[in-house]
Amino acid sequence: MPGSLKKLDHSFYDRKNVVLIARELLGKILVTQFDGMRTSGRIVETEAYNGIVDRASHAFGGRRTNRSEHIYGNPGTAYIYICYGMHHLFNVVTNKKDIPHAILIRALEPIEGINYMLKRVGKPLADYTLTKGPGNLARALGISKMHTGGSLFSEEIFIEDDGLRYKKNQIVITHRIGVDYAGTDAQLPYRFIVKGNPYVSAKKS
Repeated sequence: MPGSLKKLDHSFYDRKNVVLIARELLGKILVTQFDGMRTSGRIVETEAYNGIVDRASHAFGGRRTNRSEHIYGNPGTAYIYICYGMHHLFNVVTNKKDIPHAILIRALEPIEGINYMLKRVGKPLADYTLTKGPGNLARALGISKMHTGGSLFSEEIFIEDDGLRYKKNQIVITHRIGVDYAGTDAQLPYRFIVKGNPYVSAKKS
């Protein structure tokens, strides 16, 4: 059974293997605390982006732009960008400063503050779409581009561990979604999902 909550520390993010960290983020709890409103959800889907060698990464080839600068930040930095002009996508920066590894959080299973989430998204009742998909989860938790570059060791946005660990047969590994432009890198097994979880954002493969 899950135990007491402990905020992930610097050592969790400050590691070289972004794919391993993406897998280990499954089961962790993403928390936001804005204006006295605490909302949280258990991470059930992630995608790893392997920096300058990964054609699907914003930092491929060492590219640096105003939008992507925070992906080069310290481990434990929030990297948030806007997709399709409307969806705010929340990423976790890992490895060392100036090594642009990042993990996209694609889906959560809601835990706390569901009433606040519903108010933010304008829904009368909760359903699986509330935090299904990276754009939906960011909206539900109140995360926007204004938070990019922020520290995950702050009191506003952070990730907690309550000791839950998924077994190997509970995790499905697939290629990433929506990165066909990345050529062969689009087929890399960098997406991790909790098997059978209804909040997972799209098909398994």
